[in-house]
Amino acid sequence: MRKNDTLYRMIVTAVLLALGLILPFLTGQLQAFGKLLSPLHIPVLICGLTCGWLWGGVLGAVLPVLRMALFGMPAAPMAYPMVFELCAYGVVTGVVYPWLRRALCERHGVSRIVVMLASLGIAMVAGRIVGGIAKALLLMGGAIPGVPLTFAAFVTSYFVDTAVGAVVHLFVVPAVVIALEKARLSPVGRTMGA
Repeated sequence: MRKNDTLYRMIVTAVLLALGLILPFLTGQLQAFGKLLSPLHIPVLICGLTCGWLWGGVLGAVLPVLRMALFGMPAAPMAYPMVFELCAYGVVTGVVYPWLRRALCERHGVSRIVVMLASLGIAMVAGRIVGGIAKALLLMGGAIPGVPLTFAAFVTSYFVDTAVGAVVHLFVVPAVVIALEKARLSPVGRTMGA
């Protein structure tokens, strides 16, 4: 990776970090609405798609901790599993999107939007599974208070209650990434000839 490319990815990640710190204020007055939309997930997914797995993973791990330290939200016990979940989002999107793009877009002519949606879907499922496992382990270890996580509670908390947010992410994130790629502002898109 060239020095300029690394600097560029760092700048894009820093902008997305700032966005991640500010975005939850739009839903902050209505906590249930914020939980429904999961605004912290948006910049991490964008970062994984545009900057790659390393930067997406770092942003996913840092964002909830920094937001908790600065603003007290997400609350301390719930921020810990979120670190693992968001880190997984960044890493998985950053690995899967370029791979699928090369395998499907360049070789078979599949639309970039289809590849991006598939990458997001895979990342969302993987991240939720990682977050659920982290939460279960932290509950069992006593690091966070509460009763052990049952499978039904896991499915409800990580898939049913977040379904609306996932649908919103599937519209918002690709729109932003495609705009960045068209403007040649996506580091991954620039290296892949977007």
